[in-house]
Amino acid sequence: MQARRWTTRAAVTLAALALTTSATATANAATPTTAPAAQQASTGRAFLADVDYATWQRDVSAVVATARPYIEQRTANASGQRLAMVLDIDNTSLETDFHYFWEYPTPAVKQVLELARYADSRGVDIFFVTARPGIIYSLTSYNLKNVGYPVDGLYVRDLPDLFDEVSAYKTGKRAEIEAKGYTIIANIGNRPSDLVGGHAEKTFKLPDYDGDLS
Repeated sequence: MQARRWTTRAAVTLAALALTTSATATANAATPTTAPAAQQASTGRAFLADVDYATWQRDVSAVVATARPYIEQRTANASGQRLAMVLDIDNTSLETDFHYFWEYPTPAVKQVLELARYADSRGVDIFFVTARPGIIYSLTSYNLKNVGYPVDGLYVRDLPDLFDEVSAYKTGKRAEIEAKGYTIIANIGNRPSDLVGGHAEKTFKLPDYDGDLS
């Protein structure tokens, strides 16, 4: 379901970008689109009539509030260790389902952005593992960096990965990160498929409201 939603969303996004002039793209790069909270709530309902933006924000904040002290404690006296945090992207790192496709770059989930930047300041490398297709790797990388995320690695689904379940694919990518010598101290996502399979000391689940969020 998640991959199918993103295939549709990605195709529409690519079509819209193909119609965007280079001048508009330059302007967008200089001035990222960030809608006020009230407007975000309104546009969110265009995609998700059953998910209220303000409620989602409160629920995300509650989870992140438990993650920050853990990161602080886990990174204390961690000199010499290679620590990593793994993040899902859609509705974990970026507010994907709360914005129209032409609102590019998609705004960050600000609580998660602040957490990622805090972890980065404590010596934790930040990796993103997403079910997005490889064809939009560059767009995704640009979006993450443009809104302020530190990006030490980005994993997308290439052709061979499409034959795996999303959970198996994401578990395998975390194992690859560990094979590089990292200890993954936190894995954050909003779907069970983001978090199952181990290869992380601790997981933090953001709300998906029984699958209403991709």
